[in-house]
Amino acid sequence: MSEELLRLEHLSIDYKVKGGYLSAVNDVNLSVNRGEILAVVGESGCGKSTIAHSIMNLLPGGNEVVTGKIIFKGKDLRTCTRREMEAIRGKDIGMIFQNPLDSLNPVYKTGKQVEEAILLDGIDRLQAWNKVLDLYRDVKMPDAEVRANSFPHELSGGMRQRVMIAMMLSRNPELLIADEPTTALDVTIEAQILEIIKDLKKTYDTAIMLITHNFGLVAEVADKIAVMYAGEVIEYGDVFEIFEKPLHPYTKLLMQALPRRTKKEGRLQTIDGNVPKFMDKKPCCRFANRCPFATERCSVEFPGETIVSGEHMVRCFLHETEGKEAAV
Repeated sequence: MSEELLRLEHLSIDYKVKGGYLSAVNDVNLSVNRGEILAVVGESGCGKSTIAHSIMNLLPGGNEVVTGKIIFKGKDLRTCTRREMEAIRGKDIGMIFQNPLDSLNPVYKTGKQVEEAILLDGIDRLQAWNKVLDLYRDVKMPDAEVRANSFPHELSGGMRQRVMIAMMLSRNPELLIADEPTTALDVTIEAQILEIIKDLKKTYDTAIMLITHNFGLVAEVADKIAVMYAGEVIEYGDVFEIFEKPLHPYTKLLMQALPRRTKKEGRLQTIDGNVPKFMDKKPCCRFANRCPFATERCSVEFPGETIVSGEHMVRCFLHETEGKEAAV
């Protein structure tokens, strides 16, 4: 069995807003093992990036209330000092942010920006620069030396994303968080980036948390999937099991909304209604207002985590009799 690297235990994040607190993440339990890819999937605004930023201790604004545990290699990151977190970022946990152009300094050549991180480990400049070129080749950057001496605006979106991946891998982190790494890229480049991520997992034995709103991507690369809705993980488990037998009504509807190969397979499914915002934590299923199977119970009671088989977890009253309550 693979070694557990990261575990979230009952993680909840509320933001102070006018009129009270907005529940952005509620009672999330997840784990990522060494050398494994976990895909966190859900609509925009469901709390995926909030979880990523909380792991890195980079939540913006300072108006959040965080409860629960974020355990990395046996240590709760929420107890770390600012200096300890600075040592962990990049070295132990790397993060690829959504927009690479915003993350790269426009006045420095891309190779120098990657080299800067490598120099933190006391490597001399010649070795560091050679490592930059090796990293560029690992992420399949064409003309690695030329691109390393280019400014960010001289590179395409796909190339800039490769630079960010190289930068995050420069110090060999054990966990890499990729927040929407293929956003705004065309499908050809998107496929190349996903292939790079799969190859890097094998080469570096890096655990990867892949955050995306595109359910169609995860079957290609992920080992496990966590489906999020309105701040909660509503289904979690092995990628093949969930694709073959989705249990939560929301997961099923997402599957039906995936593009079809032929017109004969029918029209794409749409999900009526909108994702609600929760200013309180009254007992209820957060999907109840859009669920075709909702009952009165769904509006007055909080569905617990039910383990159906192995690691396959679902939050839904429809499957209570099929498994057992999860004990975390």
